[in-house]
Amino acid sequence: MEPSVSTRTGDRAELTEVRVRRAELRDALDVLERALAAPARGRAVIWGEAVHAVIVALADDFGAHVEVTEGPDGLHQAILSGDLRLSNAVDALTAEHAGIAAEIAELVADSAAPVTPDDVDSLRERGTKLLGHLIRHRQRGADLIYEAFETDIGGGD
Repeated sequence: MEPSVSTRTGDRAELTEVRVRRAELRDALDVLERALAAPARGRAVIWGEAVHAVIVALADDFGAHVEVTEGPDGLHQAILSGDLRLSNAVDALTAEHAGIAAEIAELVADSAAPVTPDDVDSLRERGTKLLGHLIRHRQRGADLIYEAFETDIGGGD
């Protein structure tokens, strides 16, 4: 028997933790966008150090997001225990985690000092592409949570 909506949308620890991680990840995306957009001409090394530090922090935030969703008592388990028809959506988001984590890891490695002027355009392009992947991932996650729990976890916070 499927839990009632009130049971599924009550004060769930999974949703509270996801909201916190979601806000942290959103903040990290804002910081990355600002770092990528900062002037780099004549200061590629300094620009690269700043971008590298932001991507390293993003890697930590994304790792925490994955733990909260995929962990043994995580959000994905809570969703599947309430509604197995959402397993394809959960599987798709889980698969995205691996791809995004690999993308972040490559950027961490490639932005390590020293960044040269020749590296800037490529790092900006790849960082911007990562931003798009993360934004779309967050959107799909919000849609899944809404479908599973009939609650909005907040798009901008």
